[in-house]
Amino acid sequence: MNRIEERMAALQAKKEKALVTYITVGLPTIDKTVEIVKAQAKAGVDVVELGVPFSDPVADGPVIQDASYRSILGGTTLENVFDCVVKIRKDCDVPIIFMMYYNTLFHYGVKEFVQKCIAIGVDGLIVPDLPYEEQDELRTAMEGQDALISIQLVSPVSKQRVPMILENARGFVYCVSQMGVTGKSANFHRDIRNYLSEVKAVSKVPVMMGFGIRTAADVKPLEDIIDGAIVGSAFIRLMESTDFSAEEAMKYVETFKKELNQ
Repeated sequence: MNRIEERMAALQAKKEKALVTYITVGLPTIDKTVEIVKAQAKAGVDVVELGVPFSDPVADGPVIQDASYRSILGGTTLENVFDCVVKIRKDCDVPIIFMMYYNTLFHYGVKEFVQKCIAIGVDGLIVPDLPYEEQDELRTAMEGQDALISIQLVSPVSKQRVPMILENARGFVYCVSQMGVTGKSANFHRDIRNYLSEVKAVSKVPVMMGFGIRTAADVKPLEDIIDGAIVGSAFIRLMESTDFSAEEAMKYVETFKKELNQ
């Protein structure tokens, strides 16, 4: 198992829910990103998604689009993103996932990118614009090692494809809670309970829910199904409103985790 799988197994053994947060690398600076990630790790976050800035983040709403844009304007490059992970890994072992778009990975070189991620300590990849049917090159590059895994996404309209997508899934499955882009309010899909129950019935890995989640109360009605929550846009809004305060990041994680597991 890699770090993500170890953390999920430990939580399930304790019958606790997981919290995954997202932050765009380089917003407002690389060093500040490192500080915020370490603060969250200290507060008990289970997995951190590091958003790799991209010029056309098609799965993301205005908050993350703007964060990515400002990070790029600030000079963030892929090499800076790698350097961010290296700095985090000096004294922090929180599981890390790159949330990114395929163009960045493809341009770098799929095999080379996978090897780089393993070398610096990245644990997983989420590539929202890479359909399951197009993942062969990435799967081939990741074969024969356990350090880096690919996290699969499913949506409310994936019903017929879920068994195929999750057949060899690792880490956890990312269940998109609503159609459209990230950052909407917690107005989940009208058939959210049935959808999540169907995913849960076939999944061999923990079921995580993301898109539109702000607080633990948003997912409380579904706690009997899901294994945890993923927070992105709401966390970035909080960071922006508090001048990227590491203390506020800790407070948010501590409160969310406590309420999620009451």
